[in-house]
Amino acid sequence: MKAIGSSVTRSLSQKSRCFCTDNSGAKEVEIISAIGYHGKKRTLPKAGIADMVTVVIKKGRPDVRKKVERAVIVRVKHAYRRADGSRVAFEDNAVVLVDEKGLPKASEVKGVVAKEVGERWPKIAGLASAVI
Repeated sequence: MKAIGSSVTRSLSQKSRCFCTDNSGAKEVEIISAIGYHGKKRTLPKAGIADMVTVVIKKGRPDVRKKVERAVIVRVKHAYRRADGSRVAFEDNAVVLVDEKGLPKASEVKGVVAKEVGERWPKIAGLASAVI
């Protein structure tokens, strides 16, 4: 994964519920692990904006429910700091389902995505309606 130019607060941990903001058929997902997380012993893995996570689909179409997939976090409620000193927070926690290489599984992303997602995952930013 490419580095991003912000000080990311890792606010989403294991068991966090997020909305799936693409047209893949999933509506709500639960984070079960963070890809590439190296933490202390007996601590839950945490993830922040533009991180890849492993999720299980909790709500959605019957053919995609109960499946384990990978996703990229595109919006977080918790405020995080950018390199220019500004702080950014969104209304909800949202993810986009991706494959192992980080390419989106869906053909469109609803809503806005953070600028940090565009730096690390340009294909996701290309499908989004706006980048903030």
